[in-house]
Amino acid sequence: MNLTHLPLRLTTGAFVLNSGINKLGADEGTAQFLHGAAAGTYPALFKDMEPKKFAKLLAYSEIAVGAALLAPKVSATVAGAALTGFGASLMGMYFTTPSMTLDDGIRPSQEGTAVAKDVWLVGAGLTLLSQGIASSARSGVKSSKRAIRKATPKIHK
Repeated sequence: MNLTHLPLRLTTGAFVLNSGINKLGADEGTAQFLHGAAAGTYPALFKDMEPKKFAKLLAYSEIAVGAALLAPKVSATVAGAALTGFGASLMGMYFTTPSMTLDDGIRPSQEGTAVAKDVWLVGAGLTLLSQGIASSARSGVKSSKRAIRKATPKIHK
């Protein structure tokens, strides 16, 4: 893990992990609310799923994303991709639920403010993802240069 990623990974990882743990014991009303929001946004995936099963799936998904962010052995690319996907799914719900935005379809309504704030998850995920990819590319270039130097015969004059 890159030390510069530590604050971002610790804060987002702890936040998402805690959110998932709190959803493990979701009551029926909470499960129905969560399921209704997801089924309204992604009906092909969740319409036929039982609300309690959906709440468990969501909880375990959040726990997995949070744990990936907190685990030092998980690359920034993988952790960033997981966080970006999770945040993007929340933004999908935000943009496809008319009551969450004002008439312009972008700015949050009173109801949408809590979900609109989750845009930071997308930003954090994209930061980790792009830095992970850039770091891998730099590492690959250095490895290639070393391999070329080793393979190139030295000519002595």
